[in-house]
Amino acid sequence: MPIDVIALEKAIKRAIPVTHLEIVDQSSGCGDSYAIVLVSESFQGKSTLARHRMVNDLLKDQIAQMHAFSQKTYTPEQYEKLQAQG
Repeated sequence: MPIDVIALEKAIKRAIPVTHLEIVDQSSGCGDSYAIVLVSESFQGKSTLARHRMVNDLLKDQIAQMHAFSQKTYTPEQYEKLQAQG
């Protein structure tokens, strides 16, 4: 069964405080491949690997049903700097 954007968004927002969230269905609407950009204060002090493990654990049931899943995780400060760079 395909995963939809709304289900992913709800699962993420239920578990962690979200400052910014982008979810892109990269499978032309069939729900098999998603890329996310997630900004949260809960990533403060965590390595990229720890952040990704946190998200993977949070979405393990959904990810198991996908063909591909990619993520970029940032603290609010990191995301602001990234946006400023243009």
